Amino acid sequence: MPSNVILSINAGSSSLKVSVFSYHPHAPSSSHPTPLATIQVTGLTAPPATLRYDRGDHHIKSQPLPETDVNSQETAYEYIIHHLTSDAGLPELSHPDDIEFACHRVVHGGDYDKPVRIDRDTFHRLEELSDLAPLHNAGALTIVKAVHDKCPQASNIAFFDNAFHHTLPEAARTYAIDQKVAKRNKLRKYGFHGLSYAFITRSVAAHLAVPAAELNLIALHLGSGASACCIKGGTSIDTSMGLTPLDGLPGATRSGSVDPSLIFHFTHDAGKLSPSSAKGMHITEAEEILNKKSGWQALTGTTDFGAISAKAEQGDAACRLAFDIFVDRITDFVAAYYVKLGGKVDALVFAGGIGEKGAQLRRAVVEKVACLGFAVDQGRNERPDGEAVVTDIGEEGGSSKHRVLVCQTDEQAEMARECVQDADGLRRPA
Repeated sequence: MPSNVILSINAGSSSLKVSVFSYHPHAPSSSHPTPLATIQVTGLTAPPATLRYDRGDHHIKSQPLPETDVNSQETAYEYIIHHLTSDAGLPELSHPDDIEFACHRVVHGGDYDKPVRIDRDTFHRLEELSDLAPLHNAGALTIVKAVHDKCPQASNIAFFDNAFHHTLPEAARTYAIDQKVAKRNKLRKYGFHGLSYAFITRSVAAHLAVPAAELNLIALHLGSGASACCIKGGTSIDTSMGLTPLDGLPGATRSGSVDPSLIFHFTHDAGKLSPSSAKGMHITEAEEILNKKSGWQALTGTTDFGAISAKAEQGDAACRLAFDIFVDRITDFVAAYYVKLGGKVDALVFAGGIGEKGAQLRRAVVEKVACLGFAVDQGRNERPDGEAVVTDIGEEGGSSKHRVLVCQTDEQAEMARECVQDADGLRRPA
């Protein structure tokens, strides 16, 4: 039976990641696509860019790329397509026309609550939404154009990182400001990391053998961007990020929640356009400072939270403070969401790069919320099962009233799965 190819594309400000999947068009819509390869170009803003490629047993770890060939997202995509179609070990994708779907992670989708095929009208609506998230949507739209140029037969599909949170109750999503202005300018809490939370919900439901519609979770997606989500009956009822991903937990270069008036005391140029602004992308000094010049980078000089954790243990005061701030803010959300769920919590779930790798952080967070009935097994916390999608690190038969889990989240796989599920509806008309 011939298979069709799906690309799941994640465009960051300085990187481009593409995962390749295949699926059989006549298989049931509940079937999962097969992962074939993952390719990533990083360092686009700090050349030379480097390539990472994984296909089965074939791996390229960190290959520098010629600056003359790869110096932008467009040239990175061009390089990626050439690399994939030239790989004899990937016969499913020997020509750009073999790609049926290109799935794009779009951070801010406004009121879109499900994936949509990108046509001219949709593209213009997404461009308009870039005013809400100038730092986050521009990269995805650049790659949509590149796919349209290089892979004209592919259907471009937008997957929105805020869509999972369309179930937020009105009180949770509404800001206490003039509602006429709020509605006109679409100012409300949207929430993000939705593809990750959808993957976590589905994976944990399968792990616990509980229907997703009966699942209550406190989920933590902790990476260079970090957020928390309160999931009741398989749906989002609150989340830490807000109108943009800046709200809530601090991150590698983001401040997280601060007193809104702080920025006017920090700089007198808060409302002026940042030098990072470009045509069609208006970024103020305030957005630049709080999104790009804050977080752990500002506190410690590094964005590597693994290094921060290690130095905190060794007594480095700045790293200890950054570590403690992160733990403090995370526990605030865990406690609040525990109350929102009335104590009926199936699991506290750690995910994202730091959530999955940071044993020290997991232990510190769980110790802070031990009074709520969470506890980790020290051995399992230090060495979770690297092969399993979901691993239980909670203390067995001891003081742990609720499960503590680690989930290896996969936003690329979630896009491919949702694409297969609704392939007929998303496919471009012949």
